[in-house]
Amino acid sequence: MPGVAKAHRKLAGRLLDELGLSAGQELLLMLLWDESPRTQADLTRLLMVEPPTTAKMLARLEKSGFVARERSTTDGRVVLVRPTPAGRDLEGPVTTTWAQLEELTTAGLSDTERKQLSELLSRVGETLADRLN
Repeated sequence: MPGVAKAHRKLAGRLLDELGLSAGQELLLMLLWDESPRTQADLTRLLMVEPPTTAKMLARLEKSGFVARERSTTDGRVVLVRPTPAGRDLEGPVTTTWAQLEELTTAGLSDTERKQLSELLSRVGETLADRLN
């Protein structure tokens, strides 16, 4: 099973590279497309990563012009993150890329097998979420 996760991430990285993103950065952008601004701490919690991982990801996204960070005017310890117009422009291409990734990932499966896989992965995801809480 670890080989599946590694291969999937590598393929995702290859597809996202064409958009100027690394694997994982699209997840952060998706959170910002859903709600913005968000605090850096909130993004870290939602992504379930360590704070330095979020900081590096944001630094790269900021350097690429996809996000902007600013200190809160009410609490200087809080960093607010929002997508830039260039970051918002990636929403359509990222959505298309994710659909392409799903298609490539499940290309060898029948419709019935795809549905079954989706149901099983949902159950695995619920089990993992329960273990983390």
